[in-house]
Amino acid sequence: MNNNITFLVVGGDLRQIYTASALSENFKVYAAGFDNNVSLPQRIISVGSSLDLPEKADYVILPLPATLNSIFVNTPFCRNNIPLTSLTSVLKDDGLVLGGKLDAATIKIFNKCGIEAIDYFDREELNVLNAVPTAEGAIQIAMEEMASTIFGQRVLITGHGRISKVLMKILNGMGAEVTVTARKYSDLAWAEIYGCHGIHTSSLKDCIRNFSLIINTVPAVILNEDILKEASAESLIIDLASKPGGVDFDTARRLGLKVVWALSLPGKVAPVSSGEIIASTILNILKERRYTDG
Repeated sequence: MNNNITFLVVGGDLRQIYTASALSENFKVYAAGFDNNVSLPQRIISVGSSLDLPEKADYVILPLPATLNSIFVNTPFCRNNIPLTSLTSVLKDDGLVLGGKLDAATIKIFNKCGIEAIDYFDREELNVLNAVPTAEGAIQIAMEEMASTIFGQRVLITGHGRISKVLMKILNGMGAEVTVTARKYSDLAWAEIYGCHGIHTSSLKDCIRNFSLIINTVPAVILNEDILKEASAESLIIDLASKPGGVDFDTARRLGLKVVWALSLPGKVAPVSSGEIIASTILNILKERRYTDG
């Protein structure tokens, strides 16, 4: 273990605990923002919410998302609030803050004190690897909500991003008949190479009735009233898009369609893997900085 480098992991859900656990295999790790009823690995040193560290930290690791209001750290496992401003005093002079989905106001808090803040959620490797638990979680929901097997289902995936690519691979392997909609004809060509059907988004209204399972990955309201009116009443719609989502939920409810808005699946279905992905991404960032700094 390298005791010369210290991390302070603050707040977050189960992912943050497993991030701390992964980092503690090689470094000294303190944890704040977890009440006594939360079990932490023995090698992690808990400092509660008081931030009473015996030494200053080299790095502060904030959760994903780092904050819900740009004032306090996101601490779902802690009764006490931890102000973002309180973290500026626990870092070494050349310390660094790393967090997920950092907004401009949060970054400004640290920058005003001469502290650099980096958003690890911007990293491509994290988002690529996070697509796996997201896709697996969506399929788990489908298997729980549907009375039929995935094998033989006609599945529609809207969008051709990272999550869609993983979904295509898994669903094909499970024997589903998969169709992908996209706006770019190059994406439709890739869908066919993946062994799926490709349909342009402009044709979505004409074909949506043919599918028993619809999984949206597009972060815009693509399944609007005009399209939802054509969907089968027996279909299941799973929306994986972040807020505001990709489904007109009010219309879906009025039409009696079954919709599951599945947010933050990595932290819910695979917190161990998700925490390890975050830890690996953080170490990649630090390695690149050391290389750049010579």
